[in-house]
Amino acid sequence: MYKAFLIKYAEIGLKGKNRHVFENILRDQVQYHLDKLGNFEVSREQGRIFVSCPDEYDYDETIEELQKVFGVAGICPVVVVDSTDWDTITEEALKYVDEFYQDKNFTFKVEAKRADKRYPITSPEMCRKLGESILYRFMDAGIKVDVHDPKVRIWVEVRNKSYIYSHIIPGPGGMPVGSGGKGMLLLSGGIDSPVAGYMIAKRGVAIEATYFHAPPYTSDRAKQKVVDLAKIISAYTGPIRLNIVNFTDIQLYIYEQCPHEQLTIIMRRYMMRIAEKLAKDSKCLGLITGESIGQVASQTMQSLVATNAVCTLPVYRPLIAFDKQDIVTISEKIKTYETSILPYEDCCTIFVAKHPVTHPVLSVIEQSETHLEERIEELVKEALDTVEVVQVG
Repeated sequence: MYKAFLIKYAEIGLKGKNRHVFENILRDQVQYHLDKLGNFEVSREQGRIFVSCPDEYDYDETIEELQKVFGVAGICPVVVVDSTDWDTITEEALKYVDEFYQDKNFTFKVEAKRADKRYPITSPEMCRKLGESILYRFMDAGIKVDVHDPKVRIWVEVRNKSYIYSHIIPGPGGMPVGSGGKGMLLLSGGIDSPVAGYMIAKRGVAIEATYFHAPPYTSDRAKQKVVDLAKIISAYTGPIRLNIVNFTDIQLYIYEQCPHEQLTIIMRRYMMRIAEKLAKDSKCLGLITGESIGQVASQTMQSLVATNAVCTLPVYRPLIAFDKQDIVTISEKIKTYETSILPYEDCCTIFVAKHPVTHPVLSVIEQSETHLEERIEELVKEALDTVEVVQVG
């Protein structure tokens, strides 16, 4: 039906002299996603990204893939007119309305834009002329003009070619992945962290991930669950390097040496230390977590202060003010929810204290960690030396 798509963006248009950099990244992201489906040609021109479809393709599958590309605000299936001659454009627009709207009993408005201001007909004139032609051609079929609240808007853009369309399919918005640097996501098998990865990627951040595995207390199914979650979100973020850290010995040592009400905080602090080391090795610019204030004991503001204290990189928490239901809704939308609720425990849930401290005092936590001095550096080094890396996506 359509041999091309016009891709609109929103926020990128505010980038001034740097806009072309973001446009190029968006073009490359669109090309990357569509390369999975077949032969598509993606180009950038005058504030638009164009997708040409020279071969047969699956329309629905293509739209679904484009809706996973952050930075895309709207997807417009277009009819391309290889001319800027106004009479030709008018005839093609009339043909478009005739073919694509069998029932013409609707109100409409024409929206026109000329990329080159030297074009002899102004945008308002194009709207009036084309609107008049459509009205007179199909008046007997019931079509009417409504410039305030039309049922159908017909867009015409005149560039080096001309483009006619009347549908704008919403994209995910945001910024194209790769335009905002790279971050290290602490990925667990729960609901929150995959959503955090999705949300930060929507701001243009490329993702690497770290998962803390604790065999035999956590099974291979728990590890596979995290790999599966990484694969699901990689459909939006692009390929993910997943670092799987064996955390068992560190957890057991903390369990033996530290007060049990502090276990979660101290274990979390060592996770952050290890994740930060991996992040720096990969030139990540920050850590990313799925924490939300007050959701669990380790996510009170006091607990977050104690956790942050071991980090020199910034810690980004995209879900910090989200309600649980907000997070669940997004997880269902991006199709991670059903995997996240599979009953395979991760290392965080196995070693949870019965009465965890909710208002930890940093100096007290640091004093408790002195009990670990004999072996903890050795254990951390061993964990880093034995990281398993899985490429996902």
